[in-house]
Amino acid sequence: MNIAVVGINHNLSPISIREKVSFTDANKIEAINILLDKGIDEIVILSTCNRSEIYISCENFGKGVEIVKNFYEEFFELDNIKDYLFSKKSEEAINHLFIVTSGLDSVVLGEDQILGQVKDSHEFAMKLGATKKLLNKLFREAITTAKEVKTITKISQQPLSISYIGIKLLKEKIGSLKDKNILIIGLGKINLLTINHLEEEKVGTIYIANRSVDKFKEIQNKYNNIEYVQYKDRYNVLRDNKIDIVISATSAPHLVIKGEDMPTINNHIYFMDLALPRDIDFKIDELKHAKVYCIDDLKEIQHKNDDMRISLSKKAYEIINEKIKEFILWVDVSNIDPTIQSLNNKCFEIKEDTLDYIFRKIELNQREQKIIDKMLTSALKRLIREPIINLKQAKNKGKREEYIKTIEELFAT
Repeated sequence: MNIAVVGINHNLSPISIREKVSFTDANKIEAINILLDKGIDEIVILSTCNRSEIYISCENFGKGVEIVKNFYEEFFELDNIKDYLFSKKSEEAINHLFIVTSGLDSVVLGEDQILGQVKDSHEFAMKLGATKKLLNKLFREAITTAKEVKTITKISQQPLSISYIGIKLLKEKIGSLKDKNILIIGLGKINLLTINHLEEEKVGTIYIANRSVDKFKEIQNKYNNIEYVQYKDRYNVLRDNKIDIVISATSAPHLVIKGEDMPTINNHIYFMDLALPRDIDFKIDELKHAKVYCIDDLKEIQHKNDDMRISLSKKAYEIINEKIKEFILWVDVSNIDPTIQSLNNKCFEIKEDTLDYIFRKIELNQREQKIIDKMLTSALKRLIREPIINLKQAKNKGKREEYIKTIEELFAT
């Protein structure tokens, strides 16, 4: 099975490494073109805050894995990147994608966001023409299975998300968030969830700094304690010494809160960075009245909340294992397609030669020609029907390969 995955994730590398190999859409386009030119047949790039993974299909996947590893080193210009890369081949790679898509390899076990990210990554690759039959089938099955896992196990119905865990960590460190003033930077999916969770904590004023005021207006009437801050004025809000907590989650490829631009602060401020690449300069942690947390700091507290989901995930793994077996069987059976096509082509050649001979020897009208054409086509299909059925029903791989070899020899296909 010529499928493999090479990449970096939160299990094996810190955020300081992951943020350096994060793909923008422009990076993805460039990377896919480079890898296709190097001989990779199919490619999907999955890049999230917790992982940067490249799924490939190629005839020699051992060589393909080395191509992708070298690509990471050259594309991101990181000499030590191979120390953090993992690779999986064949069934291990398939298993990895199914587990990732179902949220079972996430920091927040069972979280929903990864399913959409996998779907978007696959669609992005398809639009570029970077996927074909094999990876298209693999990703569709992984996505369908993830939906089934979530429906049957209800694993995503527990109130957990990166936002939720981040706020829980802040509560552990601060004690209570009641009446605390918050600066939110960015209004993407993560921070929209963050605001909902903060409302439950009865916080003070939530100041929202976002480049577009339109997104703020969409939620303006939903909350009584939110205020819009122009993105360029975010440091001014900190300078006023009325902010207790800063939570940032943008898709910016650069820092949005820099250490050198920080004003002098006299009150203690907790910074929660939920972005990757990181939004908040970690040097700020060295300031007297500041403490900075990032995604990797959520792991310890998350483990305390996983007991229920771990129990639910047992059923999820049963579903996944069954679906993987079905996919592998599909791959094995699809390997007979060339043989079936060869048989059909052989029949077509025989039919065309025979009809050409008959029509040259016997003068027939158009209706008679069509009748003979249909009769001959039907007879030839009957000839190859049984071999094709037996070939498709042969579940033993060795037996199937034996049939293929026999057909090729007998029919000279």
